[in-house]
Amino acid sequence: MAAHLPRYLLRRVLQAVPLLLGVLVVNFFLIHLAPGDPIYLLAGDGGDEPYFAAMRQKYGLDKPLPVQLGLYLLGVVQGEFGYSFAYARPVFEVIAARLPPTLLLMGVSIVLSTVVGVWLGVVCARRPNSPVERSVLVATLLGYGCPAFWLGQLLVLLFAVRLGWFPVQGMVNARADYEGLARLSDIARHLALPVATLSVLHLALVTRLTRTGLREELGKDYVRTARAKGLPTPSVVNRHALRNALLPVVTVVGADIGTLFTGAVLTEIVFAWPGLGRLLYDATLSRDYPLLMGIFLLVGTSVILTNIVTDVAYAVLDPRVRYT
Repeated sequence: MAAHLPRYLLRRVLQAVPLLLGVLVVNFFLIHLAPGDPIYLLAGDGGDEPYFAAMRQKYGLDKPLPVQLGLYLLGVVQGEFGYSFAYARPVFEVIAARLPPTLLLMGVSIVLSTVVGVWLGVVCARRPNSPVERSVLVATLLGYGCPAFWLGQLLVLLFAVRLGWFPVQGMVNARADYEGLARLSDIARHLALPVATLSVLHLALVTRLTRTGLREELGKDYVRTARAKGLPTPSVVNRHALRNALLPVVTVVGADIGTLFTGAVLTEIVFAWPGLGRLLYDATLSRDYPLLMGIFLLVGTSVILTNIVTDVAYAVLDPRVRYT
């Protein structure tokens, strides 16, 4: 696999170029054809028609849509993603300022839900039809059916408003200027409820996939052979069966990057988390076309890269997989 990996990666990157182009074109027309005019939001209600026309000319919105699309794609090729209407700054700078909070939220959610989900799946697979398995299955079923915005509001009402254990909104305490470990502790307290909200769906899916895959693997001949040789049960489960059972989990983790970002939008709105999800919501309300395009380009690129990394991880987990 290692000998063919560079050629495989190059082919996948080349395949990603037309895919990203299609994402940009479709999103461009969807954004511009949606109801609403950003000029009225920027100029307010006090202007007249000549003033609005001058504003459209200033931002290049007076040109036909195909011309606007061509100019935008030309700028993207040159590394120029335009200027945000609302922030009057380059799109890249606005996104870069909001990216770390979202990476923190999504990264902690993915790691936590994957690790805990795999552990719960192993526990259920090793104790079939036990009260533990039934309890976990019921809990994951309920978690899988809970919308992020609804669950987030419940957690706020219970743990923030009623019990007062965690902050209601934001990433840090605006009234205190913490430094060092105190600041990290403050961020962790603000992070707890958003992470819990965002992790529930992914945790439920990983748990069920791990349980189902591991139970199937434990019934195969190579597992019975390993046990017949006298290998301890933890070694059989963790070193042999679990490695094969994790292949579907790897696929789900890669595919859930886009799903988690969608959930992050709702979660960041509920908890006023200053990340890309909140930025996407604000950009949609203000009809900030360049900023919306920049966010969609970033999300599309991250999903494509995650799928490539997932394919490589397949070969690491299963040596029988070959890419040519």
